[in-house]
Amino acid sequence: MTQAPPPRRKADRDEVFVEFTKSICPLCKTPVDAQVNIRDGKVYLRKRCREHGEFEALVYGDAEEYLSSARFNKPGTIPLTFQTEVRDGCPSDCGLCPEHKQHACLGIIEVNTGCNLDCPICFADSGHQSDGYSITHEQCERMLDVFVESEGEAEVVMFSGGEPTIHKHILDFIDLAQARPIRNVNLNTNGIRLATDRDFVAELGKRNEVPGRSVNVYLQFDGFEERTHLQIRGRDLRTFKQRALDNCAQAGLTVTLVAAVERGLNEHELGDIIEYGIDHPAVRSVAFQPVTHSGRHVEFDPLQRLTNPDVIRLINAQRPVWFQKGDFFPVPCCFPTCRSITYLLVDGQPGNR
Repeated sequence: MTQAPPPRRKADRDEVFVEFTKSICPLCKTPVDAQVNIRDGKVYLRKRCREHGEFEALVYGDAEEYLSSARFNKPGTIPLTFQTEVRDGCPSDCGLCPEHKQHACLGIIEVNTGCNLDCPICFADSGHQSDGYSITHEQCERMLDVFVESEGEAEVVMFSGGEPTIHKHILDFIDLAQARPIRNVNLNTNGIRLATDRDFVAELGKRNEVPGRSVNVYLQFDGFEERTHLQIRGRDLRTFKQRALDNCAQAGLTVTLVAAVERGLNEHELGDIIEYGIDHPAVRSVAFQPVTHSGRHVEFDPLQRLTNPDVIRLINAQRPVWFQKGDFFPVPCCFPTCRSITYLLVDGQPGNR
């Protein structure tokens, strides 16, 4: 009697398919179809370009949080006006076009490409280059007008660069913003001028006293070790950061500490940055931004990138009494997986931890 062959058993894939989406080829920038997949508890994006082949990248380090963040989503807010038409599709029509799903949560005006640093990680590739641009007074007016036409009463506009504080008209640009229905101005800076020019900081402080308006300093602050500064900024800027913060406090300015977080470099400093911010009178918030591998900082392994939930895990591990993973909540503007936020209540008692 012939023995029956063993039944064939179907095998499961090593990943869970979540959805289709659109992306671009990282080499030629051609729009391509892409898949979002879950593997080993993490979220990956896989795409294929007809010319350059297949690419895969880690996009979210916690699949459970990625899926649960959808409950924080909401209908997008429609801008009052659009700047471009729908012709070639995303991302070619960006401007905003009528197909855009969300208004401008944060308006950013890059006033120049020049900078007084040449940071090795700069995604804008700014620095001491001879070419580039520096916007005029009229260009800034037009940009602000378009922003207000789109937003109505805007919550915040950020002046960035390059390094915006080296633009000779930056104070005028802030005045232009405050003359319009824009409640808050953020100044994204490396802090060198804030550390060395008290008169400039005093002028910023005066603008922070305008009724119904505020000026907030968005200060690059990556950590406390010399190695961190040299690898991220190309210079040891620790004394500059301290002086900048002290000058801001004296002028009555509020500061957000902004750390560019690089895997294997300054991951261990996040808790110390938070504690330093709590203790300094000028600091009101801390932001952690995983480095962007673009511009000058393109060499990296896309499967080993640092993502938002990785940062949250690091914060929890370094200050477990203060922060748990569940204390962080996704922000739906622009999209829930773009950023998360939490608050820490400070009781005002020195040394009370």
